[in-house]
Amino acid sequence: MVFGADKLPEIARGLGKGMRTLKDATNDIKHEITKTAQKNGIDTSITSDVKKELDKVKDDLEDFTGSVKRKL
Repeated sequence: MVFGADKLPEIARGLGKGMRTLKDATNDIKHEITKTAQKNGIDTSITSDVKKELDKVKDDLEDFTGSVKRKL
């Protein structure tokens, strides 16, 4: 993709906000899963598996945004 220099800061801000939203949503999901599981007497070890998968997504996003930031 090719963007003008004037658009790159805007794109980086948008990616940063998106990552923040993803992190907040991830924390909300983990909290709700844990709370519901504990309430129903279910083993909460699944949250560690969910966390691992979400961390992979987060790392992929950070790799992508890092390459965008380096080009700024």
